[in-house]
Amino acid sequence: MLSDKVWKIKKPSPSASTLALETGLSPLQTQLLINRGMSDKEAVQSFLHLRLADMADPMLMKGMSDALPLILKTAENIKRITIFGDYDADGLTATALLYNLFSDLDIPVSYYIPDRLEEGYGLNNKAIEKINGDGTGLIITVDCGISNEREIAFAQSLGMDVIVTDHHQMPDNPNLDCPVINPHQPGCPFPFKDLAGVGVAFFFAVAVRAGLREKGWFRSRTEPDLKEYLDLVALGTVADRVPLTGQNRILVNSGLETLAGTRWVGMKAMMEVADIGESEVSAEDLAFRLAPRLNAPGRIGESSLGIHALTTREAISAKNLALRINSANSKRQDIERDIYDSIEDMIEKAGGIGERRTLLLGAEGWHKGVLGIVASRLVDKYYRPSLIYNVRDGLAVGSGRSIDGFNLFRVLNQLKHFFEKFGGHSHAAGFTIKVDNLGDFERELDALAREMLTDDVLIPSIDVDAELSLRDITRETIHQIRSLSPFGAGNPEPNFVARSLDVLESRIVGERHVKFKVRQAGEGNPLEAIGFGLGDKHPLEGRTIDMVFTPELNRWQGYENIQLRVIDLSY
Repeated sequence: MLSDKVWKIKKPSPSASTLALETGLSPLQTQLLINRGMSDKEAVQSFLHLRLADMADPMLMKGMSDALPLILKTAENIKRITIFGDYDADGLTATALLYNLFSDLDIPVSYYIPDRLEEGYGLNNKAIEKINGDGTGLIITVDCGISNEREIAFAQSLGMDVIVTDHHQMPDNPNLDCPVINPHQPGCPFPFKDLAGVGVAFFFAVAVRAGLREKGWFRSRTEPDLKEYLDLVALGTVADRVPLTGQNRILVNSGLETLAGTRWVGMKAMMEVADIGESEVSAEDLAFRLAPRLNAPGRIGESSLGIHALTTREAISAKNLALRINSANSKRQDIERDIYDSIEDMIEKAGGIGERRTLLLGAEGWHKGVLGIVASRLVDKYYRPSLIYNVRDGLAVGSGRSIDGFNLFRVLNQLKHFFEKFGGHSHAAGFTIKVDNLGDFERELDALAREMLTDDVLIPSIDVDAELSLRDITRETIHQIRSLSPFGAGNPEPNFVARSLDVLESRIVGERHVKFKVRQAGEGNPLEAIGFGLGDKHPLEGRTIDMVFTPELNRWQGYENIQLRVIDLSY
C-alpha cells in the first residue's frame, strides 16, 4: 500500500558537521537546527540557551505608557477592574493571569467571559451594561477588543475607562480612543510580533508590576513573583498555535518548568484528570491533553468552567471543576463524532467527493461549537478546503478550514456578496450566509478552487528531517532531539524516515490505532511502533515497510522503552 502523501525529505547539509564542531552538538542536532533556519553558532546558541533575562522590554510595546496611568488611577481610587476575555484557551489563560495578578495585588477585580454560543467573540453592549452595573471603573480586554470600536465608545460613555490588549491583526483604519497594546499596530517598536493573547497579557503584567513598584506600592505589600504565572502563559501560547520561536520560546520553556510546581490548584487538578505527570511536562501535553479540555466547555456553552478552574484557590473546588471539564470534553468528542459520521454518510451516499475541490456540507441541529474541529478533520482526511455549517431560521452559520495554497479569508472576501458576515484568516474562517444563497455560493467557491488548486497541490505532504537507521536510535539520540524542544508551530517536532523495515507482529489497540514491532536488516532488537489513527493499515505482520516516524521514550507504570510514533508508512 503506497502512501497517499508526498514525503519531502530534506537533504543533508554539508555544513552540519562544521556547525557541530563549533557548538559541541551532534551532527544530527545541527542538521535539525539547519532545517529550522539556524545555520550559524550565534543563532544556535540563542535558540538553545533560553533565559528570562532575554525577554524584551514591555515598555517597547506601543500604548503601554498610556495604559499604566489608568491602572494606577483605578488602584488608587479603589475602583474595580474587569478583565474581559475570550472563551478559548488563550483567552481564558490571559484572563486568569490578570485576574490572579490583581487579586494578589489586593486590587478589586472581576472577569467576564462571553458565552460562545449566545454572545460570540469580543465585547458586546449587553455585557458592558452588566459590567458597569457591578461598579467597574476600568475594563481590560485580553485576546480581543481590537475590532470593538463602537462597544469601547459605549463603555466610555458610561464612565468606564478601557485598555485593549490583543494580538490579532489590526483592522483597516482603527479608531480606538483608548490605550491599545498590540504588537501588530502600526509604529509599535516591540521586536517580536507573534505573541499569543496571553503573551501580550504577560508583558502587560510585567509593566504593571514595574509601574506599581515605582510608585511605592510594595512598601507595605508583597511583590508578586511573575514566574509563577508562566505556566498559564505556556498553556495559552501552545494552545493558540503561535510560532514557538523568539519570545514565545522563552515564555513556553519557562512555563513548562513552572508547571512542575504550579501554584494554581485548578491547573494541577486538570493535569491529574488528563494523566499528565508533574515531573516532565511537554508542549505536546499542553497541545493535545490540556488545551482541548480547557477549550471544550466553551464549545458546548459552559464557558465559565475553564476560568473558574484557573482562578479558584480551593483544592476541592478545583478537583470538581476539573472533573466537569473532563466530562465536557467527552461530550464535545461525542458531538463532534456524531457530526463527522453524518458527513461521512453524506459523502458515501453521494459516491465520494468526486472532482470537487472544496467541501461545503451542513444540516439542521449540528452543534456550532464543534464545527471548526469537524472541518479540520475533513481537511486531514480529504485534503480539501472544508466548510461546515448548521442551519437555523433560514441562516447557515459555520466554520471553515483550509490548506496551503488556498487563502480562505481572501477567497471568502471575493465572494462577500453572499454573506451576512464572515471573518478569519488564511487557514480558518467563520461565516453566516442565507440558506437560499448556498447553492450559488458552492458553485462559485468550487470554481475559484479549480483555478487556484491544481492536482499536485491537492496531494498532502509530510516534511521529513532526515533518514535514520534503527540502530542509530538510542536513548541518547532521543535526548538530543528533545533538547531542541519545546516543539510546536515554527519549531515542529522532528520527523525521520527509515526504510526496509520488517514488521514482526501487529495488532489493533483502542479501535483506531495500530501497534507493531519492526527490525531493520535483521539487526538488533526489534523496536515498538505505534500509529495513532492508522488502524486501517493493519495487518502488517510479515510486510517490509518504509516509515516516517518520531522516536520517543514511552513511560508506563514505572518502565521506560524506546517507541517509534508513526506518522505515515508505505509498502
